[in-house]
Amino acid sequence: MTERKGEVTFKGQPLTLVGDPVRVGDDAPDFVVVANDMTEVTQSDVLGKITVISVVPSLDTPVCDLQTRRFNSEAVKLGAGVNILTVSMDLPFAQKRWCGAAGAEALRTLSDHRDASFGKNWGVLIKELRLLARSVFIIDKSGKVRYVQLVKEVTDEPKYEDVLAALAKITK
Repeated sequence: MTERKGEVTFKGQPLTLVGDPVRVGDDAPDFVVVANDMTEVTQSDVLGKITVISVVPSLDTPVCDLQTRRFNSEAVKLGAGVNILTVSMDLPFAQKRWCGAAGAEALRTLSDHRDASFGKNWGVLIKELRLLARSVFIIDKSGKVRYVQLVKEVTDEPKYEDVLAALAKITK
């Protein structure tokens, strides 16, 4: 499996990403993640709707909390035509607890803890930490990748305005 050193940093220290990078125009790679109710979710389960995939290292950290709350508030505005997923390595039980405490009901949290298939297949698994690199992807209804944002410094928030602008173009 491909390893890419230095594409992201944690507090300025270079980290290694495992997996090939996903690029705009690619077919969305498959994945098997676990929902809060312990059911498996795959890429094919989200076909038919535009899907924003917000990737965070852990919901129990301040920046990940902010990012997920922001996308939850955006999901409320976007309505049923757009899926918003948050993927992390947190256990489904921790994700469910976080959603309850945060009142996050408009998006879905999914855990990649079992096999890191999302992280590996989407090229965002951080080798040194076994966490996922902060990133945002948008896939269209047919499963094509239409937007990619890999956040260089793991402790920084994504550029929300860029994501929302790209989403507005795709939903027109």
